Amino acid sequence: MKPLGGKRSTIVAALDIGTSKIACVIAKLKSERGREMPRNRTHSVEVIGFGHTRAYGIKAGTVVDIEAAEDSIRRAVDQAERSAKVEIASVILSVTGGRLGSESFAASVRVPGSAVEGGDIAHVLDAASLHSVRDGRAVLHSIPIAYHLDDVSNIQDPRGMLGRTLAVDLHVATADYPALQNLILCVERCHLSVEGMIAAPYAAGIAALSDDEAELGATVIDLGAGTTTLAAFVNDTCVHMDGIAVGSFNVTQDLARGLSTKLAEAERIKTLYGDVIEGGSDHTDIIMVPAIDGSTHGRGNSTTRAQVIRITRARIDEIFEMLHQRLSSAGILNLTGRRIVLTGGGAQLGGVGELASRMFGASVRVAEPRAVAGLNNAARTPAFAVVAGLAAYPQFAGREHFEPRRRLAPHEGTYLRRVGRWFKESF
Repeated sequence: MKPLGGKRSTIVAALDIGTSKIACVIAKLKSERGREMPRNRTHSVEVIGFGHTRAYGIKAGTVVDIEAAEDSIRRAVDQAERSAKVEIASVILSVTGGRLGSESFAASVRVPGSAVEGGDIAHVLDAASLHSVRDGRAVLHSIPIAYHLDDVSNIQDPRGMLGRTLAVDLHVATADYPALQNLILCVERCHLSVEGMIAAPYAAGIAALSDDEAELGATVIDLGAGTTTLAAFVNDTCVHMDGIAVGSFNVTQDLARGLSTKLAEAERIKTLYGDVIEGGSDHTDIIMVPAIDGSTHGRGNSTTRAQVIRITRARIDEIFEMLHQRLSSAGILNLTGRRIVLTGGGAQLGGVGELASRMFGASVRVAEPRAVAGLNNAARTPAFAVVAGLAAYPQFAGREHFEPRRRLAPHEGTYLRRVGRWFKESF
């Protein structure tokens, strides 16, 4: 999407399409140049319209019933438009499905002049992007991590500096192309255009991380209903993304099966009694459970809160173990200083922060959206971090490298490799 200029104010619409809910935010981004703002932000974000509804036709972040999904999107957008008293024509869209993943690329080029110019930066970014496209995968983000000029490493902006060889480490996040196509088709059937597609954990990080967390390093884990996704940040830059098609709705399914009850009742029990840490009285706390046909038969259809916690804990353990394995394989935990920030509806389960701290050996906090004005109390929760981050994203878009010239052959003097100097030195 087109980056937002520092002096320009605008109205944006953000649409978070999840497995259990669809949320739409209409926000005013107001230029605050000259005023004290959180680091790397140029605009304040004020929500002027908000709508959310239960999602139908979506499974694990992908469309499985296009008509049902379209109807859900229309309802959420209509609510937001009515509360904002404006009509929208385009949206910034979240991506949670499509097997989200990322790779790092690096390239170096010769600097023809004595000082680095904008053309040299574009040249090296094009070179790094050249091999980032994979069959069946679409590029969501192409983010420069750091530049290097001769023997000077980790330069944020080399423009105007003297040197002979300019190198860059580039983080490229991708998702399955068909999954994105169907999301776009769904939105376009609602007579809306897609202004940009943003990985959900990246948006959650924009909304939830403090300045120091983004600078020193932190991993954002967004516990959604159908997917759990993550994004790692270091030096105010997103350096890694990943995701799995397991989320808090799997807990609901486990409870429905384990307690022989309906999914709606299992969701109610999870919301009211769900936890992942057992307490002393949980073995004696009795919960009445309607049978799967909706009937109740006295005390025979009951369980203890301890049993609910055991079922919930087993699935959350599995999710955290899968993420721990992926983060360890990528070397991310140590890179981000073992700091974890949890967002998403699943982060509201009791004890989930404490369990994550044990599993990852990390400092963990559960985060709500920050630096966003106008959100009502119902939306000021971890479940709405992604949509809040989408609304703030346009002021971050200028950091990315858009539309690489893929037909351009590598220039003479270009050296492409898969892992950049920044990663090697960081580990």
